[in-house]
Amino acid sequence: MARTPAAKKAPAKPAAKKATTTAKTAAKKPAAAKTAAAKKPVARKAAAPKAAPKATAAKTPTTVTMRQLSAEMAEAHGLTKKQSEEIFSDLADRITKRLKKGERFRLNGLGTLEVRKRPARMGRNPATGESIKIKASKKVAFRVSKELKESV
Repeated sequence: MARTPAAKKAPAKPAAKKATTTAKTAAKKPAAAKTAAAKKPVARKAAAPKAAPKATAAKTPTTVTMRQLSAEMAEAHGLTKKQSEEIFSDLADRITKRLKKGERFRLNGLGTLEVRKRPARMGRNPATGESIKIKASKKVAFRVSKELKESV
């Protein structure tokens, strides 16, 4: 009594159906997908309470570019976008020159930009654990103003 597995006979019939796909069967497939998709959220609801705190913390704020800011300023002050972009790029260049000279730059209501010196120090390579010497460097630091801290 040798039995033949049912799995060998089943693939022959669906293969013939795939070759003769009509508009009616194509319309039925999305409906089947919708019912399968409708079942998936039910399974997610059990896991949703655990993931809810992470979802609120994972939102990233939108980034505003200098070009977007200059377009808003151009519209508000009756300038062309090109003129406004030139003003903002010139402002950035002038701030950079001042910082290179070692000066501080204060933006009233926002804060202060300044160059800080970082001394040389010993560090550790995390991959090997080997001690390495990190060279002295300079960095641009921004100290937020009291007004901005309180308003945010």
